[in-house]
Amino acid sequence: MLAVERRSWPGPGAKERVIRERLGISPTRYYQLLNALLDDPRALAHDPVTVNRLRRIRDARRARR
Repeated sequence: MLAVERRSWPGPGAKERVIRERLGISPTRYYQLLNALLDDPRALAHDPVTVNRLRRIRDARRARR
C-alpha cells in the first residue's frame, strides 16, 4: 500500500484502477486500510517519508471539517 502511495499518478482513475487490479480491493476499502496503516509504528519505521506526508494530509483534512 505504501508503494502505491509513493507513486505519482498520471490522471484521474489511474490509481483506483491499480488498487482494483493489483490489490483486488475496492478503493473505499483501500483507504480504510491505509488510514489504519498510518497509525502503525511498523509502517512509520518502514517508510517514514510517505507515512509522515500522508499523516499531514489526513490531519489537514480533519482540521478542515
